[in-house]
Amino acid sequence: QVQLVESGGGLVQAGGSLRLSCATSRSIFSSNAIYWYRQAPGKQRELVAGITTAGIPNYADSVKGRFTISRDNANNTVCLQMNSLKPEDTAVYYCKILWFWGQGTQVTVSS
Repeated sequence: QVQLVESGGGLVQAGGSLRLSCATSRSIFSSNAIYWYRQAPGKQRELVAGITTAGIPNYADSVKGRFTISRDNANNTVCLQMNSLKPEDTAVYYCKILWFWGQGTQVTVSS
């Protein structure tokens, strides 16, 4: 059973920062790309950022320049540093590897 354990969500004012983390087992982490998705109320889940096994990131246009994805292969962890947060970033954030999803962590940005 593969588990992805997310942490780091919370409530922050607009312009603030949060750092999300997602940890999983070594067997699945090191050989696969990893992604962060988010789902706001009443909206479809959308891709926020991804990072390849070589550490090459990609971002949705809506978060470019504000979010940074990184992976720590030694600790089987992927992080999403979110700066200059906006109310429209409010959503449940999920990490994903292959077809496995984390349980989600709530991010709420107040105006």
